[in-house]
Amino acid sequence: MTQSKTQRPTIGGIHHFSPTVTDVEASADWYQRVFGLERVPAPFPHYGSEDSGYAILLTDPNSDLAIGLHHHDANKGEQFDETRTGLDHLALSVPNRAALEAWVTWLDELGIPHAGITDMQEPFEYSVLVFRDPDNIQLELFAMAG
Repeated sequence: MTQSKTQRPTIGGIHHFSPTVTDVEASADWYQRVFGLERVPAPFPHYGSEDSGYAILLTDPNSDLAIGLHHHDANKGEQFDETRTGLDHLALSVPNRAALEAWVTWLDELGIPHAGITDMQEPFEYSVLVFRDPDNIQLELFAMAG
């Protein structure tokens, strides 16, 4: 492989996550409740297909994370399935295992089912907390060991 003379441009992190959901209002309520997100008042039209859908944008006031929940008129309402081509899951980083423990308490208080914290040693040390949104999209909170 030849070495490039140009340096790769930087990536600043994830800007937003945009799933298509079956009920945009129910999902917006759920994501606001779980993650403390704030709703941008106006819906966003789908660029190039403004007549067939829109998105509700939620933002985190403490980070750059945004979640755009998409409604498409053609959506037949089927549940998400990570075994099909497309998204498998979304993992959000938390600073440490103690933060995961705080998330367990938070999700329990909200009545959100989760798998509990799993500590892994391979292929490297990390801890993860897995749960699902109303459309069955797997969400993970992920903490590196250390």
